[in-house]
Amino acid sequence: MLVKIKGINYHVEVCGEGFPLLLLHGFTGDSSTWTPFCPVWGTHSKLIIPDIIGHGGTDSPGDINYYQMESAAEDLILLLDLLGIEKIDLLGYSMGGRLALTLAILYPERVRKLILESASPGLKTNEERVLRRMKDEELANFINDQGIVSFVDYWEAIPLFSTMSSLPNSIKESIREQRLSNNAKGLANSLLGMGTGSQASWWSKLDLVSCEVLLLTGEKDEKFCKIAEKMLEDMRKASWIAINDCGHAIHVEQKEKFGTIVSDFLSK
Repeated sequence: MLVKIKGINYHVEVCGEGFPLLLLHGFTGDSSTWTPFCPVWGTHSKLIIPDIIGHGGTDSPGDINYYQMESAAEDLILLLDLLGIEKIDLLGYSMGGRLALTLAILYPERVRKLILESASPGLKTNEERVLRRMKDEELANFINDQGIVSFVDYWEAIPLFSTMSSLPNSIKESIREQRLSNNAKGLANSLLGMGTGSQASWWSKLDLVSCEVLLLTGEKDEKFCKIAEKMLEDMRKASWIAINDCGHAIHVEQKEKFGTIVSDFLSK
């Protein structure tokens, strides 16, 4: 369905029955990231699955301000209000994990449980953020200049996704097709508005997350394992699981194990 929020058309999928679970995909993803889990999680949760601004069937406005983390988090709260949902469980992957953490920090009263898959609180220092913004601007320019096909070719080859090379061709082709369906302007503006260099650093705010938190990383994703280990020190009610034989995209590389871990956490 389409829901209009602050003049932006958001595409949202809903399935399942039970306590609401808001699911946030990663950069270049869309709601189809999570729909394969409807038969599993839908037995205990009502899944609310939006396309994040600039992705999938949601609008890709030209104004960068719409893409800022705080604005995107506010949009999700307004979506929940329109759906008559007061409190949620919340799961976010990568960029969607950073957005989920933002929502949990800014609106702690709305989140019962938080699951962060391969996510971070952003960059600690201003120097790191400046350098990252420069890289994100270069990549945004690349998308605008070279187009979506050239960008997806580049994106699929970055080291972060190297462990996905052993997946069946059918899965890799499906992921590629989904990525190519995105709007080039939406992806470029997402990098500029909600990229790791543009968002606020939440490292000093992690203790404000009052709900129970589960951090999930793939054991082969060394960078995000180190981030999770550091986050664990600052969060009051967090636990961390590093899942064997996978990298960044656990929900793809170890789908069944990932689905079970999430169900167990939400049900206990």
